[in-house]
Amino acid sequence: MDGTDLPFSKEEYFDRQSSFLENISENSLVLIPTNSLSTRSNDTHYRFRANSYILYLSGWADPDSVWMAFNDQGKWFSSLFVQPRDTKAEIWEGKRVGVEGALSNWPIDRAYSIEDLVEIVSSKLQSKNSVYSIPGLNEKLDNCVSGFVDEILDPRQILDKMRRIKSSNEIEIMKKSAKLASLAHIEAMKHTYSGIGEWEIQSKIEGYFIKNQSECSYPSIVGGGENATILHYKTNRSVIDSGQLVLVDAGCEIHGYASDITRTWPVNGKFTDAQKEIYQLVLKAELAGIEACKVGSSWDSIHAATSEVLAQGLINLGILECSLEEAIGDPPEFNGEYRKFFMHGTGHFLGLDVHDVGGGRQGDKEKGPTLEEGMVLTIEPGLYFGGWRSDIQIPERYSGIGIRIEDDVLVTEEGPIILSSSCPKTIEEIESIVGIGV
Repeated sequence: MDGTDLPFSKEEYFDRQSSFLENISENSLVLIPTNSLSTRSNDTHYRFRANSYILYLSGWADPDSVWMAFNDQGKWFSSLFVQPRDTKAEIWEGKRVGVEGALSNWPIDRAYSIEDLVEIVSSKLQSKNSVYSIPGLNEKLDNCVSGFVDEILDPRQILDKMRRIKSSNEIEIMKKSAKLASLAHIEAMKHTYSGIGEWEIQSKIEGYFIKNQSECSYPSIVGGGENATILHYKTNRSVIDSGQLVLVDAGCEIHGYASDITRTWPVNGKFTDAQKEIYQLVLKAELAGIEACKVGSSWDSIHAATSEVLAQGLINLGILECSLEEAIGDPPEFNGEYRKFFMHGTGHFLGLDVHDVGGGRQGDKEKGPTLEEGMVLTIEPGLYFGGWRSDIQIPERYSGIGIRIEDDVLVTEEGPIILSSSCPKTIEEIESIVGIGV
């Protein structure tokens, strides 16, 4: 990372900083720390991933860093505290950008060594009335700030609203991320066969990410058979038999921007009649949810669209024996009988976090935002008939079936655009692809 790798121009970052700081009183100090290295075992660490807020404001992706902004005589200055150059450390861990490199190539006005953090922050706090910071990420910073102020204000309330709307450049990166994830799913479909291990499908997808200089935006879910009925199944160690479905929920990130795609397919390449019935119902619900992604629509309207399709479909299939009103329940909770088989929300925001900030999951009790142009969200209805469940009666015909279909959707004035449209999802498309590479 040398500054030439930044996904956006310095001007775009400075514009974000200005928009953010317009909401901050001039007599405040702003401190945005990044994440710390996380220990995996003994003296080894997990792969580092920077805090999304520091990425959003500056593009800075290295550990042990803090973005700072302060106002001096009516002008805001942005700064980075970074790891200084250290030959001994660099021999082991790689070259550092250092203070000089950060100042030369990043969208900041000043740069300091992280070793001087407490001294400089303490000095700045002498003349400031309030502090905006994210606690819990840098212990030294937290201790320093708490010694000067009783209350730390949360900058995320401002930044989260900003991050809801993606710029044209952010959207271009997200298109690439969705395209790459789509191709990875296709690669996995092509190399699926009866008796394949869940881990083998996982390796096809994640290997494709690595091959294309990307990485997972979240732990991949590869659930075959009954495992597909476990919403966040991540063991990925079972063999998938002929006649069973596999549910694959996997996405990648490019420059921190995530994709999030789910597809479900038969490992032998042919859906059974029962599988087709549930698959077509979930697909119909997903298309209804996507169609509802319009400027001015309420957050709940998307979940309502998918819920009505699923509830009516479950009645039509004889799985539910009740009225549509009883099946759906009372909006906005949508707590009717259909929730026995569709237990999660219809979707969420997508961006620098896979469950991006600015709104909850559709179907939550909390009221979400009205849709605006430039928002990117997922639509991911599903139906799950876990034969292992003891809390409900599962129809024998559908026992063991778990199906979810998920796409990444951009909201525009002209209507929704499916960023992941190149990932096959009709029964005909999927059956024509599965196993052709074996």
